[in-house]
Amino acid sequence: MKKAAVVFADGCEEVEGLSVVDVLRRLGVQTDMVGLTSKQINGDHHILLTCDQVVDERLLDYDVVAFPGGKTGAENLRASEQLRDLMAKRHENGMWDAAMCAAPIALAKYGVLDDADYTCYPGFDEQTKKDAPTGHFKETITVTDNKHKVITSRGPATAWAYAYAIAEALGIDTREIKDGMLYNYLAANI
Repeated sequence: MKKAAVVFADGCEEVEGLSVVDVLRRLGVQTDMVGLTSKQINGDHHILLTCDQVVDERLLDYDVVAFPGGKTGAENLRASEQLRDLMAKRHENGMWDAAMCAAPIALAKYGVLDDADYTCYPGFDEQTKKDAPTGHFKETITVTDNKHKVITSRGPATAWAYAYAIAEALGIDTREIKDGMLYNYLAANI
């Protein structure tokens, strides 16, 4: 069974993390909510989130680790030395990592975006380019870099696309869930 972790930090964009948890759990992926510093996380919109565990060495055991954005949440992720060390090990081991919205600033700081294709919330590319000058910024909704095992996305409205991209990177067929959640209908009728 595939395993995923979504790391939540105080100030995170709640919908971006919970969308990933929701979609992956619907698809049968063991998906754990992991708090950066505690099991209780206060999101950017004052939604209290209760996580399953706190960041530790177990992050090395997941098939994918995903970050939601939110400016403050992303800055908290970026500032964590423990998380940086774990994510650098994951990257060295060729494991999937994902970040959306502002959170790619953390992956850039950790060295995960070096030479990789990625995207992020408009304006945060200025920070990612400073920390990962060899990275290749794109303006598409989601970017999956299969060579570097990195998945990124733009912002709150792209949370479902991000969640589906993560599932697809894990080798899961998302056609049925996209139909069931009316994602394809929405995309066709916008």
